[in-house]
Formats: sequence, structure tokens, C-alpha cells
Amino acid sequence: MPRHVAIIMDGNGRWASRRLMPRGMGHRAGVDALVRTVQACARRGIAYLTVFAFSSENWQRPQEEVSGLMSLVLSTVGRHLEELASKGVRVRIIGDRSAVSDKVNQAWLQAEEATRHNQGLTLTVAFSYGGRWDVVQACRRALESGIRPQDLDEAAIARHLSLSYAPDPDLLIRTGGEMRISNFLLWQSAYTELYFTDCLWPDFNEVELDRALQSYARRDRRFGRVTDADAGVPKV
Repeated sequence: MPRHVAIIMDGNGRWASRRLMPRGMGHRAGVDALVRTVQACARRGIAYLTVFAFSSENWQRPQEEVSGLMSLVLSTVGRHLEELASKGVRVRIIGDRSAVSDKVNQAWLQAEEATRHNQGLTLTVAFSYGGRWDVVQACRRALESGIRPQDLDEAAIARHLSLSYAPDPDLLIRTGGEMRISNFLLWQSAYTELYFTDCLWPDFNEVELDRALQSYARRDRRFGRVTDADAGVPKV
């Protein structure tokens, strides 16, 4: 079982379009899928779940859709925060908070503060986030902390990344049929196992989650090393 699962929640808009619904309805259905997935991961003993909710590039979408997503943030906190908190889930947010409104920032702060002492699954929501942005801000913070440029190494950068409190993801799932990671956790996913599914995010459920986990369980994670089998060493 992976300790840390990351998910690119893709396909909300297509899910809605296929049902002749506004795209916003797909995003609302996607929130319900997220709540189901958080609960399913918690039941399976997964310690960290990180989801890609809104990318740096998503700001280029039509203003109506972006405004709807911001409103959805506020309503989601109101609808689901108490339930998640009661189940021991800790909520954390990563991303460029300077790009969002004061109301959205206050909602995030409320969610983080209300769950700060929870000891169960840590749900990280990547919002207004990009992997390249994360590396740049980590380098800046490291230099601002007093590290000399010649002393800037991988360990120093890792300490200043947005997700420094969590282990690197073991498994990254992308729904919606696309086979790319779209600027998500670029640094942290160096040795992450990737799993792609055609399932649109609002349809994602425990069956789909278990398929991804079963695929992960069959993987032989080498992290760049050579195993005895690869080297031709016979088993004793």
C-alpha cells in the first residue's frame, strides 16, 4: 500500500458536457468524488493524499469558469469541512495564495486551522499551484534564509518546497485519459509510479482506486538501483 498518493483530478468539464450540463456542474460532481476518495484512502491506511485542484495555468480559463471554481471553494469548505475534520483528516493547502481573493484565503486558513491537530490522513489540496513555480519559490526561500548560492543543493531546495512536510508520492493517478503530469509535483515525482485511467474524475470511486492500488502493488520500484534479478544473481 502506498504511503502517499497524488491525484490529477481531470475530466470534470468533459463529464458535464457529455451530460449536456454546464461545466460548473462537473466541478461540483468532482468535489463529491474527492470526498469519496479521501474517505476511501483513509480506510485503506494511506497517510497522505495530494490532489491537483487548480493549476497555475487554469487562470487562463474563461472568467466565468474561474469565478465558479472560486465560489465552489467557499461552498466546499462550508459543506464538507466539519465531516472531514470529524474523521481525523488534516487539510493543508499548497500553491500561490497571492493569486486568490481574501475570501478564498480565509476559507483555506479556516480549513487548515480547524484540522491542524488531526492525526489521520493528510489531505493536501494544490490550488493555484505549478511544479515549476514550486521549485522557483523554494530556491528563493532557501536563498532568503541565508544559504549561499554555492551551498544550494537538493536537500536545501527540498526543505523549502510546498510539500516538504510529506514524503514524495509513491503513486500518482491521473484520470480523464491524458498521459502527462501537467506541471504537477515535478520535483517530488522523480521516482513516483504513474497510473493513467480513462475514467473521468466525477466517476472515480473505490473500484477505480483499488485498480490503481493493485497496479502499484505489482510494480518493482528500483529508484535507479539494479536488483539481483537484473544483475543475473540467482536466488538462494
